[in-house]
Amino acid sequence: MPGAVTKDITLEIPGSNTVTGRVSAPLDPMPDAPALLLAHGANNDLDHPLLVYVAAGLARSIGATVLRFNFPYAERGDKPAADSPDVLMKAFRHAYLQLTEREAPAGAPAFVGGKSLGGRIAAELISRRPEGDGLQTMGLVQLGYPLHAPGRTDKINLKPLRHIDVPSLFCEGTRDAFCDLDFLRPVLPNLLAPAELYVVEGGDHSLLLPRSSGRAADAAYPEIVARLAHFLTAVSLSTSAD
Repeated sequence: MPGAVTKDITLEIPGSNTVTGRVSAPLDPMPDAPALLLAHGANNDLDHPLLVYVAAGLARSIGATVLRFNFPYAERGDKPAADSPDVLMKAFRHAYLQLTEREAPAGAPAFVGGKSLGGRIAAELISRRPEGDGLQTMGLVQLGYPLHAPGRTDKINLKPLRHIDVPSLFCEGTRDAFCDLDFLRPVLPNLLAPAELYVVEGGDHSLLLPRSSGRAADAAYPEIVARLAHFLTAVSLSTSAD
């Protein structure tokens, strides 16, 4: 696969001024390569190391076009609670339009996802599609899904997953305080479309490994990119064959 390049863009979000976006794409785009929108977690921004690594890795390995962007609060340097869910979803929708209408090749199979908060917003917008104000997309990617608050497995938040009718891939760490796998595993078979679980042994909420593993903290990142690449390619091919 040829090399890739990353460029900065500015996204106009009505009512929120502008936010920064970064697009990673191959130097020689292929029309059938997937496009992916990745949103960041609550306490970070578009430059979280996991998102940066995934975006560059997918652009290089399968020629994907990947757009990362800031939610308005992150652009302002504010706290996550400063933006309402409606503001977050509006930003996500506009970023998706930017990806599908301006950045990716025409007709590219488009996917959405993110880390923690970003993944939850992506899931919510897929589940809202039958309700009239969601997104039509090919699949969902989760990089550390926030199933519950740390230590609060008595309050599992399944609402964003209520109508996931596209294939999904959940990349989850065994040390993630926000996602006890014993509670996630029974949920996935009940989604409306096939859902895969990729487990990072020892991974935390950012899929980083502990020092005791004897590996670099981000040693699982290449494996995560490979699994994402396989998922995006397989779903794209299966849909085009239908």
